[in-house]
Amino acid sequence: MRQEGQNIFAAVLERVHAANNALIASGTLPSGLDQSRVLVEPPRDAGHGDMATNVAMVLAKDAGRKPRDLAEAISAQLRTDPLFDKVEIAGPGFINLTLNRTVWVDALRTAIAAGRDFGRSALGRREKVNVEYVSANPTGPMHVGHGRGAVFGDALANLLAFAGYDVTREYYINDAGAQVDVLARSAYLRYREALGEDIGAIPEGLYPGDYLMPVGAALAAEHGDALKDMAEPDRLRIVRDKTIAMMMDQIRDDLAALNVRHEVFFSERSLADDNAVQATIDDLRDKGLVYEGRLPPPKGQPVEDWEDREQTLFRATAFGDDVDRPLLKSDGSYTYFASDIAYHRSKFARGFRHMIDVWGADHGGYVKRAQAAVTAVSGGEADLDVKIVQLVKLLRAGEPVKMSKRAGEFVTLREVVDEVGRDAVRFMMLYRKNDAVLDFDLAKVIEQSRDNPVFYVQYGHARGQSVFRNAREVVPDLPADPAARAAFLVRAPLERLDHEEEISLMKKIAAYPRTLEAAAIAHEPHRVAFFLYELASQFHALWTHGNNAPYLRFIIFDDPQITMARLALVQGVVTVLASGLALLGVEAPEEMR
Repeated sequence: MRQEGQNIFAAVLERVHAANNALIASGTLPSGLDQSRVLVEPPRDAGHGDMATNVAMVLAKDAGRKPRDLAEAISAQLRTDPLFDKVEIAGPGFINLTLNRTVWVDALRTAIAAGRDFGRSALGRREKVNVEYVSANPTGPMHVGHGRGAVFGDALANLLAFAGYDVTREYYINDAGAQVDVLARSAYLRYREALGEDIGAIPEGLYPGDYLMPVGAALAAEHGDALKDMAEPDRLRIVRDKTIAMMMDQIRDDLAALNVRHEVFFSERSLADDNAVQATIDDLRDKGLVYEGRLPPPKGQPVEDWEDREQTLFRATAFGDDVDRPLLKSDGSYTYFASDIAYHRSKFARGFRHMIDVWGADHGGYVKRAQAAVTAVSGGEADLDVKIVQLVKLLRAGEPVKMSKRAGEFVTLREVVDEVGRDAVRFMMLYRKNDAVLDFDLAKVIEQSRDNPVFYVQYGHARGQSVFRNAREVVPDLPADPAARAAFLVRAPLERLDHEEEISLMKKIAAYPRTLEAAAIAHEPHRVAFFLYELASQFHALWTHGNNAPYLRFIIFDDPQITMARLALVQGVVTVLASGLALLGVEAPEEMR
């Protein structure tokens, strides 16, 4: 079965549908059956075959048949297909499938021929997706927690693009509101310090970090002492704009060190400047979704934005939120949520029907209202998936490293990248599900051992490259160029690969496209990192087995044909490792140093 880069599980599902359709055509099954819930998945126990399907279980009721009886009829159809070596019924009606070995041979050949495009799909049908991530307040350098959101968002965007979506990477600059006024006042102190004043201790409530000293120096160089004679509103506007610009430059540099990029930097302040917030409120009011009223007192835990007064409220409860949400503060200014609604309305206006926001752990309580807002402003045409990225506990040899952004004593993201390297930061940030707290140990992530996943996976790729270098004694015409080597090895006699571990490795390679599609649908790039570790583990295990059993070595000096076949297997492994590492933004090294 040639797959042409196809998800092999989807290909088998097509065979199951074909068996159902044959039974429908013969009158054994009624027409019009809904087959959308039919699945083909790996069995829980690998001893039960290569795949399992629930087809009889989900169709039995509508077909008016007992699940086991229906499974017998479907299995009889599937047994006529040479794709399957074994079709067995298990339990109340599950069907276990064992595929012919030629399937795995074809899958390996497909992987080699496709190269880095193996697993690429049209799943997304070029639908536009906006992935907003990082969006850290421009009040200082980025810390490790910001880095986790940056890496997660960037890898997710890579994954979605590979799955056929039209992805836009966006950063929302929080350059409006009280925190940037505090930032401006903090920078103004550093400006006075740069002019030679003794400013003493930084007052409580301002940002004390030394990172604002270059801003103060730049303001002093540009304006001399002229700012001191200005009215405070004019002075703060100049200081604020300069400070935000310099902080954003630093943030972009920090992101670049992680190889994270954004196509769009969207200013929160632009919403007010363009009257977008008021326009959004007016639009929602016209739809009957904004009213003047009072919020009931909160039950249990206090609601942060509850005030016992008549106020302008958004009917968030009409869309599943717990309470309606204020849009104006008591001083008449817009709430942050009002700006957030306008921001997501702008995404919808820009053509995005799918939105993904990557937020920090402290925003978990904000999800329902944001999703309510997107439903409201889009008339139900758009969807919002919020991915919460949990905290990072920074350790050094097991001991906590203290961080405090407001105290100015934190370890910056850039310092961590400079110490352990971009690859270690990116891979380890993704080697845990985003909603789980991550322990990031600066000592362990640079260990050269199996316990360090990034090393183990990169070592798998480098080990594969070393096999190619050593194989030229047996296969002297093996090309050094990767593309030429793949074209050469795709013609190898892969039928010679018949050992259990070799077949298992081929099966793992064949599962890669399905893993990517599942990860893209679930918005979970960590699945790719897990898969790569498992693939590398199987590859290293086969290498070790070859050390103990010489007939299993990749290079057999008196048998060029089996050597060619095993080199092709190695090519499949390095192809998938390189592809997956690229999606994670991690280098696939030729050799380890």
